[in-house]
Amino acid sequence: MGLDLIPRALRKKYQFDERHHACAILATDFQNEFKDILECLDWFRLKRSHILAPGGGKSPISVAIDAFLQNPSRGWKPKSFDIHIVVDGSPIPTPTHKIDNFKNRIGVEVEWNNKTEFYDRDLNNFRL
Repeated sequence: MGLDLIPRALRKKYQFDERHHACAILATDFQNEFKDILECLDWFRLKRSHILAPGGGKSPISVAIDAFLQNPSRGWKPKSFDIHIVVDGSPIPTPTHKIDNFKNRIGVEVEWNNKTEFYDRDLNNFRL
């Protein structure tokens, strides 16, 4: 049911999967962020040159999506989190990398050909 909140044209263009009623939560509680994400997906075009670009930094795919969301009129920004784990009453800093796009408690991270160890780290950061 929640995936029905995504326009049909986008469902034809991409494969979507949903966890824990994410679409319903975004569409109801984070309408502006959901709209931004849908507009970004509609706007984005995957180019062969983006896939063939050599590594060594952010991919052209990530750069394009970040530029779309971080347009000043949209208000998305990179965000780092200060996380501590407390062991026997002593806080131990657990540094995270920054999330590429963050707005109003919603994070959008774009990875292309991510290495396993970084993928696990990113998923853990979102979980925390």
